[in-house]
Amino acid sequence: MQQATKFKLKTNLLTGGRSHTPLAKSGGLTMGLNFYTPGRRNKLHTHPGEDHAFVVIEGQATFYDKDNRPTVLDKGEGILLPDGYYYYFESTGTVPLAILRSSAARKDRPAVLRVDVKGDKRMAEEEGFAVVDGSAIEGQYWEMK
Repeated sequence: MQQATKFKLKTNLLTGGRSHTPLAKSGGLTMGLNFYTPGRRNKLHTHPGEDHAFVVIEGQATFYDKDNRPTVLDKGEGILLPDGYYYYFESTGTVPLAILRSSAARKDRPAVLRVDVKGDKRMAEEEGFAVVDGSAIEGQYWEMK
């Protein structure tokens, strides 16, 4: 039998950009903490064979569908994105965005984990802490209090 996994909502502050901190994984379910500096966004993409849910813990996120229709999420609000749904989001608040991310993969999920509209594919999961377009500030952290 698998053991329970305890995790803490804590991540390094950043000089800019965004980060992803894996929190827990069991079977097809993964949990992570995404941290975006104000104004940072990701690309329009989808995750074949996976449903995703996001909950804003701090800041504000605006999610966009493939037709650029916005859905604004404030602290305590979330969104569920079904398998095959194209989306992107950005940190639209005045403070950094801390957002809890969960994904549930089907057992028959394809090998491709992420596809953007240009056809660029990600084949491997982010296994450890990852920062894009910035760097972690050593010894300085955001954590849920």
